[in-house]
Amino acid sequence: MSRWQELTGGTSGAEYAARFEALGRSGKDMHGEASLCAALVPAGSRVLDAGCGTGRVMIRLSELGYDCVGFDLDASMLDVAREQAPQLPWFQTDATEFDAALLGIEADFDLVIAAGNVLALLAPGTEATVVSRLAAALRPGGLLVAGFGLDAAHLPVPPSLTLQEYDAHCAAAGLTLVDRFATWDAAAYDRGGYAVSVHRLGS
Repeated sequence: MSRWQELTGGTSGAEYAARFEALGRSGKDMHGEASLCAALVPAGSRVLDAGCGTGRVMIRLSELGYDCVGFDLDASMLDVAREQAPQLPWFQTDATEFDAALLGIEADFDLVIAAGNVLALLAPGTEATVVSRLAAALRPGGLLVAGFGLDAAHLPVPPSLTLQEYDAHCAAAGLTLVDRFATWDAAAYDRGGYAVSVHRLGS
């Protein structure tokens, strides 16, 4: 069981969506993740939203002209995503078992995004497997973009994945670090408690 499932019981979709809707009404920019992706690959690119949740990021990218696919294990989150954008492809699957071919989709994504602490809330010990499966969904030269907390101030659970460990998992999957930011608005990484990492799959 993932740390996310332990935290929520897989029933928090509506509450999660309501929280972000409230933040949006307060004037907070809710599209930093999508904006960074749009700065990295051109419109029309294929994007896989790994751990897509309620679809906030993927729906925005679709509006910007990206060809998107999303998956998540949490059915309550996917219920919200499907209600908001029934025309988009949403899949329910565990990240540790993700296989594009089994879902009938091409494994040639230009970019895979894992936002919302997806990697930090996996079941401990499965991180390398998940990184490998996400890398396998990329075309040569494609990008894996992941943001997650590194300390207690940025996570609802004790930290379990360091940047050094994450980089090692990426290297084992054929990915090379090309950039790292402190936030989704591309602020320079300051060795703080949150990082957004961009890795490229070797051609």
